[in-house]
Amino acid sequence: MIRFEDAGLSVPADEPDAPVRVVLAPCTLTLGEARVAVIGANGSGKSTLLRMINGLATPSSGSVSVRGFDTRTKAKSVRQNVGFLFTDPLSQLVMPIVVEDVELSLKASIKDQGRRREAALAALESLGLKHLAQRSIYDLSGGERQLVALCSVLAAGQNILVADEPTTLLDLANNELLQRTIDSLDQQVVYATHDLDFAARADRGLLVHGGRIVFDGPADAAVEEYRNRVRSGSISA
Repeated sequence: MIRFEDAGLSVPADEPDAPVRVVLAPCTLTLGEARVAVIGANGSGKSTLLRMINGLATPSSGSVSVRGFDTRTKAKSVRQNVGFLFTDPLSQLVMPIVVEDVELSLKASIKDQGRRREAALAALESLGLKHLAQRSIYDLSGGERQLVALCSVLAAGQNILVADEPTTLLDLANNELLQRTIDSLDQQVVYATHDLDFAARADRGLLVHGGRIVFDGPADAAVEEYRNRVRSGSISA
């Protein structure tokens, strides 16, 4: 269970004596659905909302908790429960060889190197990626990199996945492959996306605009609200 309790984030303004800049206005949410989609224009506050779930961004007011752990005071426990998938997989793939990157995610939980390699190969096989185990991450396609990044995140064993526009850099085939993979996961998934068909498949949708959650409801209704606001000009590119 993810809980926002009057949680918001403001940062100092660029100019002296100017008002603080509100990145995300205080909001109260309980996110328990298996799939939650976050939609909105670039710069609306989607990524900030996601980053507040695992403590990459801490609220300046209110609180965010995951399974009862406060993201400000219990950051380690939160990150043991929440994995984060970035838009660009190269920003989080650390090791040069695929299996080595997955092993790195297992280092804290499996001390024996041989068992760690076996577990990494099993994790890759579970996503149909074992054939990539010895490949350089730089020789992979964008879709393969994103799936390997997902595998590395999932290997750590967290029960919540937060994904920030994971399909943005992918072509159609890899986009659909990643979506099918995410659909198959047992973990709760909270994801931001510009792919409105992908968003509409979620159980719940949050529409963010101007640092505020302006709609919260069924995902297909959130998508329709977004489309209507864009058509009316109340949300512009």
